[in-house]
Amino acid sequence: MNSNNVFCIIMAGGIGSRFWPLSRTKKPKQFLDILGTGSSLIQQTYKRLTGICPPKNIYIVTGEIYRDLVIEQLPEVNPQNVLMEPMRRNTAPCIAYANQVIHQRNPNAIVVVAPSDHLILEPEKFLSTISTAINFAENNNALLTIGIKPSRPETGYGYIQISEKAVESTKDMFKVKTFTEKPNLDLAKVFVDSGEFYWNAGIFIWSAKAIDEAFGKYLPEVQALFKENLTPIEESNHQESLRDIYTECKSISIDYGILEKADNVYVICAEFGWSDLGTWSSLYQNHPKTQDGNAVWGNNVLTYNVSDSIINIPNDKLVIVQGLQNYIVTESDNVLLICSRDHEQDIKQYQNDALVEKGDEFS
Repeated sequence: MNSNNVFCIIMAGGIGSRFWPLSRTKKPKQFLDILGTGSSLIQQTYKRLTGICPPKNIYIVTGEIYRDLVIEQLPEVNPQNVLMEPMRRNTAPCIAYANQVIHQRNPNAIVVVAPSDHLILEPEKFLSTISTAINFAENNNALLTIGIKPSRPETGYGYIQISEKAVESTKDMFKVKTFTEKPNLDLAKVFVDSGEFYWNAGIFIWSAKAIDEAFGKYLPEVQALFKENLTPIEESNHQESLRDIYTECKSISIDYGILEKADNVYVICAEFGWSDLGTWSSLYQNHPKTQDGNAVWGNNVLTYNVSDSIINIPNDKLVIVQGLQNYIVTESDNVLLICSRDHEQDIKQYQNDALVEKGDEFS
């Protein structure tokens, strides 16, 4: 199809609280070079998506407080393509907002929605998968998501159950039967063993018309707010109108609000070295290990009787760690965290407690 009809939305409004204290409210993980590649995650995402559509068709949806960070890290982006949410309202309002902007510009658009902070190790396979999905979305009234073949019973991901028969036009595309959010370990093992379940990558492909129709059917109140009240992005009161909309708009995910209810949802199953890099453990899995199973960042780290641990320290700090097994040791700015990896799910609570008890300079 004509690439000028393809648009990409990068969702970049999260605060990455599970990566605290490395990821902070003032500079969350999408703006960090968390893997030491020389590029931040949002820079890698943007570069990847330029293989799908012209740069002028890429929109970044982020919080108002991150506008300058986006422009600093992506200087080639037209500032009008940086859409600023006045407050966080989850993924459905984020997508409704960007889709309304795109629909005003090109009602025949095919839209790819991608998080800003995921790892993709095989970009050519990713682009091939997206190309297949775009062709399907162009010719069908369908909402597509990407499913990743699970390599382990991961409890931190959502799962997609596929129907028995593939869509005739491609062996890797299936109608979706069910979505399940973050199962417990026993259920995750059942999912993986069944062969019917894939990880939900949170990457979506659809036509602007198809998602507009879905909002009208399943989230009509959200759709109405944007359709009736959003002024064009070129107008001076655009941001003011957006603030009024977000003040009224409920917080809801696109998965719960639409995808779990719609009957035209498909999944294209793929493998392209994907991770959502949502936790310290996912970062551990994607980093080289020492012979003791440690993942170490920092030029001046000495370990003694330490194994299966994550140690992330600035290069200018000398840190000596002794006698820890299966721990996270990380320091960033004015915060040091030492936490068992078995309690990683509590880090969001630790950050909140630090905010409440010690002030926002530590959040």
